[in-house]
Amino acid sequence: MDSPATGAALSADGSVVDIARIMRVIPHRYPFLMIDRVVDVVRNQSAVGIKNVSVNESFFAGHFPNHPVMPGVLIIESMAQTAAVLVVETLGPEWEGKLVYFMSIEGAKFRRPVVPGDQLRIHVTKERNRGNVWKFHAVARVDDTSVAEATYAAMIRDRAAAPDIPP
Repeated sequence: MDSPATGAALSADGSVVDIARIMRVIPHRYPFLMIDRVVDVVRNQSAVGIKNVSVNESFFAGHFPNHPVMPGVLIIESMAQTAAVLVVETLGPEWEGKLVYFMSIEGAKFRRPVVPGDQLRIHVTKERNRGNVWKFHAVARVDDTSVAEATYAAMIRDRAAAPDIPP
C-alpha cells in the first residue's frame, strides 16, 4: 500500500487509516461520522482515533448555543467508530461496511467538556472477542488529559441481518 507521504491509507500494524478508507470500512457519513483518522493501528489489539472538533459541527447549534460543548454520547460514538475500524483492520476487507451495534456501555465517565478547537485522541484497546461480539475499553484525551472513558461491547453484523436499513 501507499505510504503516509502520499496521503493514502495504510492498513498494516502501527499504520494510519485516512478518512477515505474509514468511509470504505464503516458505513457512517456526515453528520454522524465522528472520526477523521485512525492512527497507531495494531491489529487485534488497539488503535487511536482522531476527531478534530470544529465549531462548524452540526450539534453545536443546539448543544449549547453560546457555550458549545460536544455531547458525551457523541464522544462515546467516536470510541465505537474507532473500535469498528480496528475490527475491520483486524478481520480484513470482507468485513468492510458491516454494521456494528452497541450491546452494552459500562463505566462511562466524563471528566471535562470537549469544545471547538480540541483534538480528541480516542485510545481504544480490545479486551476480548468471541465470534462477532467484541469488548473494548476506550479513553478519550485532549492534550494528554483524559476527558472521557468507557468500556463497551459491540456486535458486528452483516447488512442483510438488518433489513430495515438501506445499503
